[in-house]
Amino acid sequence: MNFRIIILILVLNSTSYLMAQDSDSLLPKLSLEKIALINQSDSYITFPTDIGNIEPLIFEANINPSFVIRKRKDSKLIAILTPQIIIRMYNEDSYPIRTPSYIPQISAFYLLNNKSVLEYSVLFGRLAHHSNGQDGAFYLEDGSINLESGNFSTNFIELGFIQTDYSNRLKAIKTLKSSIEIHPKYWMQDELQGLYSGLRWNNAFTSFKFPLNKPKIQDRAKFSLKAETIFMLDNYNDLKMFDLDRLNAKLTFYYHPKFFEDIGFFMQLYHGMDYYNIYFQHQISVIRFGIMTEILRF
Repeated sequence: MNFRIIILILVLNSTSYLMAQDSDSLLPKLSLEKIALINQSDSYITFPTDIGNIEPLIFEANINPSFVIRKRKDSKLIAILTPQIIIRMYNEDSYPIRTPSYIPQISAFYLLNNKSVLEYSVLFGRLAHHSNGQDGAFYLEDGSINLESGNFSTNFIELGFIQTDYSNRLKAIKTLKSSIEIHPKYWMQDELQGLYSGLRWNNAFTSFKFPLNKPKIQDRAKFSLKAETIFMLDNYNDLKMFDLDRLNAKLTFYYHPKFFEDIGFFMQLYHGMDYYNIYFQHQISVIRFGIMTEILRF
């Protein structure tokens, strides 16, 4: 083979390798900690503009800081402690805040496989408590549920997996999470049994859109999308197996403008069982807007 042709082939191969390296350097980098944080619910506060059949609110707030427990940064096993609290302030006289949802939880994440900087397979488990901090009777004298001060309490475990990937075409990180959530009967107060689902199949798809601007990308995704579903699998409320009341669905769009450091705007569509503790028998369909803290940085 002509010597010049050999040199040309070597030069082309070297150039191609360097271009690939440069392209890879522009990609966002994931880690087990970031994957764990992606799959925690974000802290947010809504505006008083809810559209739907939910009670008139001044705001709903989800307070959910995440505390990471690990031995070192490259650990294959980490834990996340989250003292989650959901609060609703009602648009009534004196603007009352009734029966907040307390959902303290600890989650463990184990790195099963890591094919590349953006392809991860992760197993996770969660132990959580959900209550409203009240000790009144569950039922009122007329047989209806006591929404003002009725006791609500359950504990549950969740087991599942998370798969991450990167779309070169969309320039977006994608995560898929699927899990089974179990509320054992002896972990749930007696009045909830038969009324409150104790076996659930949870799914979530998240996509973070990254504009790759040389020489480096932004430290946050400008846009993100999260779709979540919960399907109740057990026998409760005498529902048929494929009754639509068994399905909870949520779609959240998030936008992070450049002029904000730690918060962005979100729009959320939700349909299904009211997740606010003792209000669980309400079926709500709502569109809401607000601000959200995007804890994920690259």
